[in-house]
Amino acid sequence: MAAASAQEPSEWDEDAAWSRPDPMTAEEREAWLDQLCEQDDDPFDAPEEYWDPESCTPPPGQDELTAEELAGVREAAADEMLALDAASTGRRGPGQAGSARVFPGESDSRAAGFGAGMAWDVMPGCAQLATAAGAAVDSEGPGDSFDGAADHELIGLVCAWDRTEAHAAARKLVAIAEVFRRNPEDGFEPEPGQMPAVVHEFTRDQLALALGESRAAVDWLLTVAWHLATRLHATLDVLRAGTISRAKAELIVRLTQHLDDSEVAAVEAKVLDRAGRLTPGGLRSAIARAVLEVAPGKARERRETAAKFARVERWAEDSGNAALMGRELPPDEVLACDQRIGWWAGELKKAGLDGGMDELRARAYLDLLLNKDSRPRRETTAGGGGDGTGRDGSGSPGGPPPAGPGAGPAPAGPGAGPAPAGPGAGPVPAGFAGQVTLTVPLGTAAGLADRPGELSGHGPIDPWLARDLVTAAAQNPKTTWCVTVTDEHGHAAGHGCARPEPKRHAKRAGPGLPGGAGFSFTPVSRDGPPGGYGTWRLRTPGDGPDLRVTLDPIDTGPCDHRFQAKGHDPGVKLRHLTQVRHATCTSPICRRPAAQCDFEHNTPYEAGGRTCLCNGGPKCRHDHRLKQQPGWNVDQQPDGTFRWTAPSGRSYDTEPTRYPV
Repeated sequence: MAAASAQEPSEWDEDAAWSRPDPMTAEEREAWLDQLCEQDDDPFDAPEEYWDPESCTPPPGQDELTAEELAGVREAAADEMLALDAASTGRRGPGQAGSARVFPGESDSRAAGFGAGMAWDVMPGCAQLATAAGAAVDSEGPGDSFDGAADHELIGLVCAWDRTEAHAAARKLVAIAEVFRRNPEDGFEPEPGQMPAVVHEFTRDQLALALGESRAAVDWLLTVAWHLATRLHATLDVLRAGTISRAKAELIVRLTQHLDDSEVAAVEAKVLDRAGRLTPGGLRSAIARAVLEVAPGKARERRETAAKFARVERWAEDSGNAALMGRELPPDEVLACDQRIGWWAGELKKAGLDGGMDELRARAYLDLLLNKDSRPRRETTAGGGGDGTGRDGSGSPGGPPPAGPGAGPAPAGPGAGPAPAGPGAGPVPAGFAGQVTLTVPLGTAAGLADRPGELSGHGPIDPWLARDLVTAAAQNPKTTWCVTVTDEHGHAAGHGCARPEPKRHAKRAGPGLPGGAGFSFTPVSRDGPPGGYGTWRLRTPGDGPDLRVTLDPIDTGPCDHRFQAKGHDPGVKLRHLTQVRHATCTSPICRRPAAQCDFEHNTPYEAGGRTCLCNGGPKCRHDHRLKQQPGWNVDQQPDGTFRWTAPSGRSYDTEPTRYPV
């Protein structure tokens, strides 16, 4: 029988092959399979018995696919290929395709599917994601266990729950919108299926009772639900997918309530592509700038209207102390007050008053309001006044503090003589009390455009306020000027700092722009500098001389090392240019101003790294130390992007600062 089984069969008989009374040996089976592979005729060539699912012909007994059905099949196949690509190349992010296929040897933990780039890591928020996340936890013991899960899988699981939370919030708000739709206020009944403009007065009470919330909190939920259902459709989509959190969605609602539908859509288009990776502070700034770009007139009207409701609020803190806050105040005066508080806090520290800077600033704040001086009093000489407590009879330590930056004469009361000047005395003078950075598009300064500006420590400002501030700053001879050239995205592509014209050219080159604010920017020579970089003339309002600005490029490709320093410490220009390219710390989640950061070598200087624009950027002291911790890595790209890789293996990018354009 063994010899007979080795003969080449003239016709393959499935029943005979698998119903033999004596099974083949392993060697016989291998030989038989080899013979089958060498046959020219395919035993599965009968269409009535076998249908190839990858063929373009329909299965036996079914009609041929229509063009629409065939297109759907091809689209599904393309999605599957994208899913496999996502899982194999490490792409990640809400809304991107993923694959549920298990890759042997990668991980055998319950959370394996949440690893970087894996199926559940790239899935948008949904009920299925919540189910998978729940199954990734071992709950059989006394508490939840994540044994066996790698760090990157555990981070992926946290992000999955975050997307699920956002998805649930979106579903909740959609349901609240339906409650709104079904309960219009009398006289505001809309067309069938449409949202009313006003909800019934007592609907909030029903929701407040059900949710255990205050009426004010439910009012806000109804407002958010209405805006997402009627105007912010794209925002609702990214919230449902888990790309943004409910807090970020509410921030978008809050900052766009005064816009019409087309303006809201334009703002969404400007910010939603990066809303998920921006911190709340960064998103607030991006939305505010987008609103100013889309509807500058409405932004100005909103600011001026809100200023009529300026107020000072006080309340009790949970600790038993109290709080005091001013609301809707002029931005320039708030910054002047903040700088004066900082100055007096520094004086208190120099005088030896105990406490950290936050505590000293709080004491300085009260000193300025109450015209007090909290500096420790020096020992008095024999015969001197005082009550032995270190304070004078008025309760102030040595009388009111001396005049500080921006201090003016104090007004005298009825029948009183002149009062000594102190940091809390007199009105705030025009201009700033100290140094701030005001960024204004040149077209706005010249009155030729209405593009928003930006005030450091405050954020985006409308064009009219920007013009007022930059014109006021021009009246101060101590004001310094810089010009930054940006690309279409607002990234710095060139920069120059102004210096006075040489004395032989100190006379005005001519009048300012007609109808403008007195600003102009013209080439020094008739033909202008080659390529746009080189020397330009900047004219500012007033009678002072023109200024010269030499624009240098900020490389976004291979670096020519023109600003490289020979030693470890950067030169003044190099440090300044890194702070121009990144106005804040280069961490994706830090917004500390670059001027308060270290110049950090991406590749350490001791390891051969250059002190150059291509190998340096601002990092706050915390993030400087963080980057040096084991497992952390930062790569600097030629365009100025910093890619941070955490110990989990996940990477996060920081793009250069986006300036007003």
